[in-house]
Amino acid sequence: MSATKLVKRHELIVMLEHWGIAISGIVLLMSGIFQLPSAARYKITAIPGFWWSGEFFFTLKLHYIASVVFVGLVLFHLVYHLLLQERAMIPQSGDVSESIKVLKTFITNQPEPPFGKYLPEQRLAYVAIAIPVLMLVISGLIKTWKNIYAPDMDRTLLLWATWVHNVGFILFFMAFMGHLAALLIKPNRPMLRGMLTGKVTREYAEHRHPRWVSEIEKNET
Repeated sequence: MSATKLVKRHELIVMLEHWGIAISGIVLLMSGIFQLPSAARYKITAIPGFWWSGEFFFTLKLHYIASVVFVGLVLFHLVYHLLLQERAMIPQSGDVSESIKVLKTFITNQPEPPFGKYLPEQRLAYVAIAIPVLMLVISGLIKTWKNIYAPDMDRTLLLWATWVHNVGFILFFMAFMGHLAALLIKPNRPMLRGMLTGKVTREYAEHRHPRWVSEIEKNET
């Protein structure tokens, strides 16, 4: 039986930044929620290993540490891909209509249109996550500046920063859950292998990303 042919989809540095942002984002979500009196109220502190969830100053420090990692990796992501001039994830004209076509294929079992390395819905999802991330980073920096250096910060600015941070949290949580839910759809499941190992099967790549495969073959010649 012949081994499955694989195609390299992601560099190691891309996988590390992706999982770094994901893990630090989860820590931020959890520590942010636990700074509210929710952990003790809903008995989360009684769960083995979660005693810390009810300790305000512990979760605050954890939130700050995770935010340094999160913001650092977001900035690295932007600079790294800008320097490489990689624009494949930037939304393109027609992505919405093309995404609707893809969703219809899940129901009708009709073949998908040929795509490049990224699907149109992936580019839209990228923006759906990027917007709340931007909201969280900017508002979070303002709130941190107030807590550390400017306790007498203008209350209107602080109020706006707090609201933006809260709305950004909700949007980020929704986008994050949507990102996970998309992997439950059968045609999308091979993408998880790509982010875990950096490679996908040739069969999958030729089926959903034929234009990308053509680019790879062109570069190899």
